[in-house]
Amino acid sequence: MAQTRSDLQDYGARRRELLAVPSVPGAGSQLRRRGLSALTDSWLRQVFAEACDETGGTSPVALVAVGGYGRGELAPGSDLDLVLLHSERGPSSAVGALAEKIWYPVWDSGVHLDHSVRTFEEARRLASSDLAVLLGLLDARPVAGDTAMVQRLRSSVLGDWRAAARRRLPELWTSWEARGARAGDLRHDLEPDLKEGRGGLRDLVALRAVAASWVADRPHRDVDAAVRRLADVRDALHLSSGRSTNTLVLQEQDRVAEMLGLEDADALLREVGAAASAVTHAADVTWRRALQATRPQRSRFVRGRPTLRLLGPGLAEHDGEAVLTAQADPRSDPFLVLRMAARAARAGLPLSTSSVDRLVADSLPLTEPWPEAARQLVVDLLGAGPHLVPVWEALDQAGLVSQLLPEWDRIRHRPQRNAVHRFSVDRHLLEAAVCAGPLVREVGRPDLLLVAALLHDIGKGAESDGVDHSTAGEPLARAVATRMGFDDDDVATLALLVRHHLLLVETATRRDLDDPATVAGVVERVGDSSTLALLAALTRADAVATGPAAWSEWKAGLVEDLVRRVGARIGGAAPPPTPPWNPGAGHVVRPDRLTVTAEPGEALTWTVTVSAPDRTGLFAAIAGVLALHRLSVRSAQARTEEGMALDVWTVQPDGELEPHVSLTDVLGRDIARALAGDLDLTQRLTARDANRRPPATPTPAPRVDVMDAASESATVVEVRAADRPGLLYRLGRALALMGVSVCAARVVTLGAEAVDVFYLQDGAGEPLEPGTCREVVRLLGDAAA
Repeated sequence: MAQTRSDLQDYGARRRELLAVPSVPGAGSQLRRRGLSALTDSWLRQVFAEACDETGGTSPVALVAVGGYGRGELAPGSDLDLVLLHSERGPSSAVGALAEKIWYPVWDSGVHLDHSVRTFEEARRLASSDLAVLLGLLDARPVAGDTAMVQRLRSSVLGDWRAAARRRLPELWTSWEARGARAGDLRHDLEPDLKEGRGGLRDLVALRAVAASWVADRPHRDVDAAVRRLADVRDALHLSSGRSTNTLVLQEQDRVAEMLGLEDADALLREVGAAASAVTHAADVTWRRALQATRPQRSRFVRGRPTLRLLGPGLAEHDGEAVLTAQADPRSDPFLVLRMAARAARAGLPLSTSSVDRLVADSLPLTEPWPEAARQLVVDLLGAGPHLVPVWEALDQAGLVSQLLPEWDRIRHRPQRNAVHRFSVDRHLLEAAVCAGPLVREVGRPDLLLVAALLHDIGKGAESDGVDHSTAGEPLARAVATRMGFDDDDVATLALLVRHHLLLVETATRRDLDDPATVAGVVERVGDSSTLALLAALTRADAVATGPAAWSEWKAGLVEDLVRRVGARIGGAAPPPTPPWNPGAGHVVRPDRLTVTAEPGEALTWTVTVSAPDRTGLFAAIAGVLALHRLSVRSAQARTEEGMALDVWTVQPDGELEPHVSLTDVLGRDIARALAGDLDLTQRLTARDANRRPPATPTPAPRVDVMDAASESATVVEVRAADRPGLLYRLGRALALMGVSVCAARVVTLGAEAVDVFYLQDGAGEPLEPGTCREVVRLLGDAAA
C-alpha cells in the first residue's frame, strides 16, 4: 500500500499540474481532457495491479471505464465512471475484496467515483433493460485487466441493442424528451444546465446511441464541434468554481467568459446558445430519421418509389418532411427558399435536410427591393403559427436567414437579462409572430402586424448611451421594410410600431388614464385608428410571448381601457376605395360577350382578366373555376359599370401548369360552362377537398363586418378569414344564393390571410335592407368557416 500511497500523491500532483496549465479553447481543451483521461488510466492500472497482488487476484476480471471517461473525455470535475467486470467463476468475497482495494485509493484522491461490480451476464442483462446502463456500456473501454472480456461485452451489448433498437428507440426518445422538459433549454436559459439541458452534452450520448443502433446516422461535423465547445465551457466552469457542477450560474459567467477569451457573460451565453442550437437541430433531425425508419416501409414507398404529395411548384411532402422535387431548380427560382419554408410551416412539416443543403448550395439572392411575391411568402411563413419556429430555425441553422435578414445576426442567441423573459431575443421574436397570428382578424393589415412582431426587438444589441432598443430598432426596421419592398407609408408604419411597441403598456401601467394629457400623448404618436389597432395587437403579442409574468388580466384591462380612450379621440378608419375600371392593355372588353385573358406575371403569378355582361353568380363562377384549376388568388378587383363586369385576378398555380395548354382557353371554356350550368363547381370542389389535409395550426374564426357609411350606392361588407382553396367561390356562391349582386370587390391575400371587401346590391341595384344584410353576414360567416 505504500507504493499505492506514493502513486496517489504523484497522481494528484500531476493532475493539478495538468489542470493548472492554461489551454486554448478548442483543440487545447480537448487535448487536456484526453490528457487527463490518459493520466488517470495510467494511475488506475497501477492501482489495479497492486490490488490484484494484495488480494491474490481473481480471473478473469477487468476494470472498465464507461460514459465520458470511457470516451476519453474526462473534464476537470468529472466523476470516474468505473465498472469492475468479472466472470461468475470464483468466490464473490474475493471480487469484493479486490473492489475495495481499487475504490479506496480513488476515494482518497478526492475524485468523485461512480462505481459498480458486475458479472459479464449481469452487465449484459442490465443493458437490455436499463437505458442508463446501456448508454454507459456503449462507451465501455478497458482500463486494466482482461481486455478481451470487455470487448466481448461491448460487442454483445451492441448486438443486443441493434437487435432490439426498433422496439427500444421510442423508449430512448421518450426519456430524451422528458429530460429536456425537466432540465430546461440551453438556448434560452440564463443559467443553463450544460449537461442535462436540451441541446447539452447528454444529448450527444443519446445521438451516439441512435447511430450505434444502425437505424439512423447523426450529423457529425457541426454537432461534434458544438459539443466540444460546450465541453470547453464546462471545463472552464469546473476550474472557475472548483466544483463538479454543470449549471452555469450567473456568478460564474464573467469568470468563465474571461477564461475562454470572450468579451463578457452575454457573449458566453451566445456561444452556449449557438452550440446548443446545433446540437438541438442535430437531435431533431436524428430522431426524425430514427422514428421514420421504425415505421413500415409500405407507408413510405409505392412499388419501390417514394410517395409524394405536392405542396406547390417544386415542392412535395415525403415521409413526413417537406422536400424539393427533382424538377425544383434553386438556381432559376429565387423564391424557392421562402416558398418551401412557407408551405412547410403551413403544412406543419419539417424541412428535409438534404433539400435545405440544395438550397444552401444553389439558391439565388433576392433582388432588392424584394418583389411582392417574396414579401407575401414571408408574411405567409410568419402567420403559420407554432410551426414557424422549427422551420425558421432550420433555415437559420443553415445560414439562409442571414442571407434574407442580415440584421438577425445581431440578435441571434442574445440572452435577455430579465427574469420575465422565457427566451433569447431571436426566439422571442418568433414567438411574438406566433402570438400575433390569432390577432390578425383584429387589424386591417395583418401583414404589417406579423412583420412588426418579427422586428419589434431588432434593436436589442444595438443600444448605446441614451438610446434604448426601441429607438435603436426604428432605423433597422425601416431598412428591413424597405428591402422587403413595402411602400413608403407601410415602411413608416412599421418603423413607428417598432419605435413605440412599448408605448401602450408603459402608458397604461405608469400614467393616469384620466389625465387628458395621457391620451393626447398617445394620439400624437399613433396618429390613426389603423395604426392604433396594429399597436394594440403587437403589444399583446409581445407580452404573451415574453411570458406569464409580462401579461395579466389586470394589465390587459389597463391597455384595453387606454386603447378605447385613444380610439374615441382618433375616430374611425376611412372606408376602402372603390376598385377602378382598368382592364389592362392586353384585354379587350367586348359588350354582351364573355372575354377571358391570362397573362404571365412575375414570381410564377398570372393575371387573369374577365369581362362579361353582369349577372348574379358571375363572381362565384370565376372564383370557382380558378379554384378548380388550383390557381390560388393573391389579389383581385371587380367592378361593374353600365351592365358590364370587369374582374382582374392575380393568381399563382399550386403546381406545375400543363405544358402546351393555353390558360386563357381553358379558363374561358370552363367559366362559360359554369355560367351555362354545364359544370357543377360545388360537386367538383367538394369531392377534391374531401382528401385535402387539414391545416396544421387552428385558425381564428372568420370575421364579417358591415362597413357603415362606406358607400351611398351599395352595402360594403368586409370578410377576414384564413385563405384556403375555394374560399372566394364559397363566399360568392353564398351571395348568389341570396340573389345579391357583387357590384364591386377588392380582394387581397396577405400571407395566409384573406381580406375581402364586397360592395353589394339587391336585385333593384340598391343597398341591402337591414334584414337581408344580417342574413348575408351570417351566410358569409358560415361560408368562410
